[in-house]
Amino acid sequence: MESSRAARRRARRFPRRSLMYTALTSVAIVGATAGGTVYVKAQAHSAGSVVSSAATPSVSPSPAATTEEAAVAAPVDLDALLADAMKSVSVTGHAKVSAAVLDLESGDSAVYGDGAFDTASIVKMDILATLLLQHQEAGTRLSAQEKAYATTMIENSDNASASALWNIIGKAPGLDAANGRFGLTGTEGGDGALWGLTQTTAADQLTLLRQVFGDDSELSEASRSYLRGLMGRIEADQHWGVSAAADGSGWALKNGWLPRSTTGLWDINSVGRVTVDGHDYLVAVLSNGNSTQAKGISLVEAAAKAAVSVFTGGTASPTASATANATSAAVAR
Repeated sequence: MESSRAARRRARRFPRRSLMYTALTSVAIVGATAGGTVYVKAQAHSAGSVVSSAATPSVSPSPAATTEEAAVAAPVDLDALLADAMKSVSVTGHAKVSAAVLDLESGDSAVYGDGAFDTASIVKMDILATLLLQHQEAGTRLSAQEKAYATTMIENSDNASASALWNIIGKAPGLDAANGRFGLTGTEGGDGALWGLTQTTAADQLTLLRQVFGDDSELSEASRSYLRGLMGRIEADQHWGVSAAADGSGWALKNGWLPRSTTGLWDINSVGRVTVDGHDYLVAVLSNGNSTQAKGISLVEAAAKAAVSVFTGGTASPTASATANATSAAVAR
């Protein structure tokens, strides 16, 4: 599985609605939106005693007050905040990492890094999404055999099932066609049977996650619910990755891990939805060049926590990592 794509398209930045703030010398908070935008206005302060408003004549605002009321709002750069949060993540040796996070309620998002990475087994989410879209367009249902393949492919990360469905969807051409519908611009299916060497970006994985967990999707509600259900029932030895950023109340994910035979280094990836204090976030973390599987898992989990902290301020109480169990799993999934 060592061939690579000759051309990799540059990742599209996921569109986001920037958070805003207003800087004033003396302010009173008068409202806030669910998306995090806080609105403030100038508040006059008197040096004397408080006088009844009924006894105080109406006075037109001075030019200075009008200027203060119209204080300029400046956008907060969420990508910069994520880059700053990633400074706390230890990246050693030849390892590289990219991360992306999206607040499902507000639509705000942040991306760190734009390089292309091997998908390893996270492409299995994409394979099933492609199969579901193909059936929707044909007006047909998954066969009993396809459902069996889908269950073991997602819940157990079974490679034979992935290969069977890879062939059914039409390999890379089928995957790429569906991804065009999903809005992915930096993902390219692996050559021939090499689905694990599909190339992708963290930004594209965020786009795909929104197709699965968001409402504005090419997939029907039934298709999304089916895929989400499987991602919420993965086997115990795969309870690691982006789930480390959750507070324990809920998560759904797909992990990927692959040792490269030419270098002996590991690709470790994790994508999914995590819940923190009743709030849902989509998180994608991709990495390569890890010296061991365990170190790659630690890197991905640290990056996932850093990504979510952009919105939570690091207030989550992450669940314990299952790294010890994960290292006993099959080495190529």
